[in-house]
Amino acid sequence: MLKKIKVKKIAVVVFLTLLIWVWADLALDTTKPFYNATISISKTSNPDLWISFNEKSSINIKKFDLKGSVSKINQAEDAINKDPAKLNFTFVPEQMGITKSGTLPVWEILNKSDWIRDMGLSVVEESCDPCEVSVNVVDLVPRDLTVQCFNQNNELIKAENVEPETVEMLVPESWLGERQVARVILSPADILKARSEIIEKTPQITLASGQQPRLSATTVKIKMPPEADLRQPRNVKDPTLGYCFSPNLQGQYMVEVDNLPEINTISIKATDVAKIAYESMLFQVILEIGDDDVPKAEGGQEIRKEVIYNFPRGFGEDEIQLVDSKTIARFKLIKIPSVDN
Repeated sequence: MLKKIKVKKIAVVVFLTLLIWVWADLALDTTKPFYNATISISKTSNPDLWISFNEKSSINIKKFDLKGSVSKINQAEDAINKDPAKLNFTFVPEQMGITKSGTLPVWEILNKSDWIRDMGLSVVEESCDPCEVSVNVVDLVPRDLTVQCFNQNNELIKAENVEPETVEMLVPESWLGERQVARVILSPADILKARSEIIEKTPQITLASGQQPRLSATTVKIKMPPEADLRQPRNVKDPTLGYCFSPNLQGQYMVEVDNLPEINTISIKATDVAKIAYESMLFQVILEIGDDDVPKAEGGQEIRKEVIYNFPRGFGEDEIQLVDSKTIARFKLIKIPSVDN
């Protein structure tokens, strides 16, 4: 019986001790600084307004202090260590009732964070650096914007046709002249496809750097021009004809070509680099002499054979190409007399 009473007393003491510790933890608030937070503006539900931090979509908060019980502060610290993205806060203009430009206390914006409120914590007002932020509210007006195409390197590219050429979008009234442009961003695959067929794309504008683009309600049809041909018509300077004999004929015959000037007149379409490479070859044209040419040679007959144009390796038809058809060489094989030792 005494043992049961003692056990009950011990249990009561332990319970009261834990209760005191819990009460002490709840009663004792502490603060802890956190650093390098970011506040980003969410897209407003009112499409006629552009809300920004001085034309920026986000601001950096160097420091702020959280206030709460020791255990809650520790939980918050653990949560941030595991997920640093918790320091990325979102400013929702509708939550703050923003309708015109002004300044807002940073601690009020941070206190709207769901995870800070759910943990029962609060931001210390005087702890924020900066302590307040300027919020700009700009009314947007409808304007007809010229549609222009850009590649993924932000370089303007000329389209063959864009239909329609303008789209109506909401922009700041201060946007005049060159700023009244709706951009279509084309990937390399888009550009290639648009050279052969019409593609449809949605123009867009970006009000602030880092902010999500605003899309036009109208799509446009785009056709790109054929790829520019960098090859130019050129005549090859001082070409050289080379002979390629089969192993059985080497050193046995000389070649007498009847139409060498015709063979040496070579017209090509080539880029500057390809033309230089071609003219630097040892032989620009090659005539192959094979065993099957011997019967004609022995009969003193004229042999006719297509020449080979020795274009440099590594250059395709998009860089160098023969303009005219291949020339037919007219030649005879002259037997070289053997020398008796």
